[in-house]
Amino acid sequence: MSYFGELAFQYIDGEWRAGTGSWDIVDFNPYDGEKLASITVAGVDEIDQAYRAAERAQKAWGATNPYTRRLVFERALRVIDEREPELSAAITAECGGTAVKAAFELHLVREFLREALHLALRAEGRILPSPDDTKENRLYRLPVGVVGVISPFNFPFLLSIKSVAPAIALGNAVVLKPHQNTPICGGGLVAKVFEEAGLPAGVLNVVVTDIAEIGDALIEHPVPRVISFTGSDKVGRHVATVAASHFKRTVLELGGNSALIVLDDADVDYAVDAAVFSRFIHQGQVCMAANRVLVDRSVEAEFTEKFVAKVKSLKVGDPGDPATHIGPLINAGQAEAVNTLLDQSVADGATALVRGETNGTLVAPSVLTGIKADSPILTQEIFGPVALLIPFDGEEEAVRIANATPYGLSGAVHTRDIERGVRVAKRIDTGMIHVNDGTVHDEAIVPFGGEKHSGVGRLNGDSMVDVFTTTKWISIQHGRSQFPF
Repeated sequence: MSYFGELAFQYIDGEWRAGTGSWDIVDFNPYDGEKLASITVAGVDEIDQAYRAAERAQKAWGATNPYTRRLVFERALRVIDEREPELSAAITAECGGTAVKAAFELHLVREFLREALHLALRAEGRILPSPDDTKENRLYRLPVGVVGVISPFNFPFLLSIKSVAPAIALGNAVVLKPHQNTPICGGGLVAKVFEEAGLPAGVLNVVVTDIAEIGDALIEHPVPRVISFTGSDKVGRHVATVAASHFKRTVLELGGNSALIVLDDADVDYAVDAAVFSRFIHQGQVCMAANRVLVDRSVEAEFTEKFVAKVKSLKVGDPGDPATHIGPLINAGQAEAVNTLLDQSVADGATALVRGETNGTLVAPSVLTGIKADSPILTQEIFGPVALLIPFDGEEEAVRIANATPYGLSGAVHTRDIERGVRVAKRIDTGMIHVNDGTVHDEAIVPFGGEKHSGVGRLNGDSMVDVFTTTKWISIQHGRSQFPF
């Protein structure tokens, strides 16, 4: 794991340097507890240095021909290809990601870098007519300047790249703060890839720190104009509040409580496969995961039997073993929280069809049914390997139950009648939903985002132009205006 010692620093203005904060973030392997790195946190001074470096570098980078900017992303893709074994090993070691998860994450990283290649050329201006015959109205799409990115721990390499790459492609500079549980995959690796790809110093800066050290300095700093945050709705609310008080734009990709709906005419075997993957990929630590599996009563018995059998077949253990389906949760606190939620739900009357054992951070899958309508577990995000099976009678009840949550990120509907599936999908209050598929999808050109507590704004594709550029009106008077005084 040479990457961990090599990248256990801040990356500011093209230099790897130690932080000057008052404590160290110790990076552990969540599976075996091995110490991977120790990083002295960045202090408020480093935050200022990173933003000032970004501010200086952005002027030249924003003026760089977009065809030239594209070359960085071509080289970054080659770096990913050349370093894939090391990158995959880092995801397994730091995130507890299985082979399937690591491959999925790296595949999507490539897709977003390829999209950034094209995005660099899509900041298109317009010429609009004027009621004055001698006047011309030009609309320019310009970089916002500097962007602050805050990324989460579950898919840290991908979810950092997802905002960093388009922001840079469109001529901005970035200060990235990864989650303290994944400082290397979410920060150091991102900086290393772009450094090797030839990105000019200062265009990307990485600060490893925590609110306990810097407070709200990352958001309040006067330099960034946009803050891109991916994480919980609780923290997202705080980010939005602080940013708004400083007149900064935000894009917030937050939590979910997605429903996978199995209608009475669904292909049950296929729906089982989709539901198991959608609930248990990366131990359920996915914002789009199918927390709730809603099943029509006419197929409930068949679905439940097959679902439970498949869940019991999942292998729990070392994420470094290619045969492992379920690796560790990110830390012991998360494992304890999941177990507490399970215990409370069973005490409140739920039936555990499968009750997985816990061994440290390894939490085996659980399946609950018979959950009371007012149970707290139904309305919150469960960031762990717990599936909730909920029967319903007909489409109306399915829609009502699916919408009975403060979240609205993803979802799925299974039916043999495609247009029926679309009709139901339109009625679910969610930003994304899939007919006859899983709930966990992300495609680089398709708008990604949620409704209600699941976020504000959209990422991906042309939405990135809206997020990371600003529109400037320049009018040109080719004649002479007449002024009233």
